[in-house]
Amino acid sequence: MAGSAAPDRIAALDLVRGVAVLGILAINAASFAGGANGPLSPALSAPAGTADELVYLINFVLFEGKMRGLFTVLFGASLLLFMERRESGASDGPRWQMRRLGWLFVIGYAHQLFLWSGDILMLYAMLAPLALAARHWSARRLAVVAVAAFALWHGGFTLAGKPTFVAIEAERAGTAEAKAIAELTSLRAAISADAKAELAVLRQPYPAMVAARFGETLYMPFLIALFSLGETVPLMLLGMALYRSGFFAGGWIRADLWRLALGGLAVGLPLAMALAWWIESRGFPAEAMLFVFLGAAGPSHLALTLAYAALLVLAAPALLRTAIGTRLQAAGQMALSNYLLTSLLMTFVFHGWGLGLAGTVGTLAQWGWVLGVWLVLLAWSGPWLRRYRQGPVEWLWRGLTYRHWQPLTR
Repeated sequence: MAGSAAPDRIAALDLVRGVAVLGILAINAASFAGGANGPLSPALSAPAGTADELVYLINFVLFEGKMRGLFTVLFGASLLLFMERRESGASDGPRWQMRRLGWLFVIGYAHQLFLWSGDILMLYAMLAPLALAARHWSARRLAVVAVAAFALWHGGFTLAGKPTFVAIEAERAGTAEAKAIAELTSLRAAISADAKAELAVLRQPYPAMVAARFGETLYMPFLIALFSLGETVPLMLLGMALYRSGFFAGGWIRADLWRLALGGLAVGLPLAMALAWWIESRGFPAEAMLFVFLGAAGPSHLALTLAYAALLVLAAPALLRTAIGTRLQAAGQMALSNYLLTSLLMTFVFHGWGLGLAGTVGTLAQWGWVLGVWLVLLAWSGPWLRRYRQGPVEWLWRGLTYRHWQPLTR
């Protein structure tokens, strides 16, 4: 397909991206409200009742890893879409792509430093070249390598977490040795202390918060990239495979889409619910959740990511004829602007330079702010695009990439 013209916009892809940029906030809200450790447990950064625990479990089953998965799959698809646009009648696609990713890293760095420490843009910019090295592979090869690498990575993290899982089970059964209990106690205390320290930073005035964050911003992106390598690159490859197979542009028959959707739900939901039961029955063990997120939850994340993507593509023709569908499409077309606007709104609510609610809002109440931000994104994206050609940050990114400013107004 490298020699054929690529479409300027794919409506279904924008629709799925719109759902992803909204849905990812359902999980990121815990980080805005409680810092990086917020998603590890409903009670780690704020008081939690039964309703908060229930909402945490629902978030885990339906959103955790799945929205990030959709976002990353779509980024992989956009990498290939960009290359096909550039290489249609030109041979400088890789050079432009690397410049594009370089500016994305700069935007992400500014986001990480000045707004929110949970940025994902730098991660994408750093790891995308690894995925692009495989851009000439067939869709089948991309998919097979992606699934195999994803499984190996998450299997490795599951094995790495085995000592922690075993210690938790032994403690619950009353058979743990004193050394194991002491190690668990020490780990829990360290996580709790780290969460309190980060909350203290978030509550500081803006200049003090940026100064405190500057040191970690120098190395944190590379540490996150190291821990995310085996998830992010395979998901990008999978997005490239789906795009190349015509998944987003009507290239799959409905029967195949339904098989992927129902198969993903049949595999992913039971696995996610089983893990949610384990998490709840073990008292929401923050010390184990990193290994759950990066390891044991991998199969359910992947299965449900694909199921959601297939369901949204199936629904796209009908959904795009509705008001909510066109608003979601517009939100997806401006995903970068909306991603950064989400950070601006949520940091104003929770950080010290704004309302300063960090550490005071439980998982259930966070959903009030999530829904409020969703309404803002859905309300402004369509009207903006009726007047302007692109989102404001997309326009900036494009101008920096091509070294000339294109008309913004229609």
